Amino acid sequence: MAGAKIIDGKAVAAQVRERVRAEVAELSAQRGVTPGLATVLVGDDPASHIYVRGKLKACAEAGMTSFHRELPATVTQAELADVLGGLNSDDAVHGILLQLPVPAQIDADAMTALIHPLKDVDGLTPINSGLLMKGRPGLVPCTPQGVMELLQVSGTELSGAEAVVVGRSDLVGRPLAALLLAANATVTSCHSRTRDLATVCRRADVLVAAVGVPRLITADMVREGATVIDVGMNREESGLVGDVDFQPVAARAGAITPVPGGVGPMTIAMLLANTVAAARRSSDAHGVAAAVR
Repeated sequence: MAGAKIIDGKAVAAQVRERVRAEVAELSAQRGVTPGLATVLVGDDPASHIYVRGKLKACAEAGMTSFHRELPATVTQAELADVLGGLNSDDAVHGILLQLPVPAQIDADAMTALIHPLKDVDGLTPINSGLLMKGRPGLVPCTPQGVMELLQVSGTELSGAEAVVVGRSDLVGRPLAALLLAANATVTSCHSRTRDLATVCRRADVLVAAVGVPRLITADMVREGATVIDVGMNREESGLVGDVDFQPVAARAGAITPVPGGVGPMTIAMLLANTVAAARRSSDAHGVAAAVR
């Protein structure tokens, strides 16, 4: 491995969490508001249970209140909609997260759309997605927001840079492309039908892999000195591996995120940041309403 700078997601996530803790304390002291995050878990997916436990633990460490709703795999859409509606109406809840995936009888998009946009801390409702595409303020999906934080902390220049995003999911690829465009990068979105992917990737000053294919990005696809962000998390017998063939790519890249320890820790950190932002916005709105009355 040559001189690629390793972008330490654990360290950056710790900084974000510390910042969030300070903001939570400030909101509580100055406005009497404690940010509250509601997690809704449907079914028995083992990975989802692990992820939600991590989110609840992170809430407690940040000084937030957590509201957890656990529903059986047999729940109907109507029953889930009732739960989400109740959380929408609860003033103590500032953020709502529906843990994905959900069982087959549940339309995940339809249920996500029921979450109030001001409480949509995953940034996945049609309104927040639309605001992002328009370049207007809103709640932004956590993983793409975490990628932008890593790029900023690593000192990567985005204005005028050529950025290539491999993957076009609603959760990562599409919103990240919009964020990079808003930062004045020239953005190319690649996917399963992209012709000659290697040639497109080699143009990139910033290359982001987010497709869920182990070691898809090889050294011959990376420009010398590029910043490489690996969003992939693939489980193999040897452990977690990313979408990037790490060691050979690190020998060519200028900076790179590892897996694990790169983008992964940023997702929960940015979820906490989104919840604080939602709580602050709710407090501001209530303050304006009280002043008008």
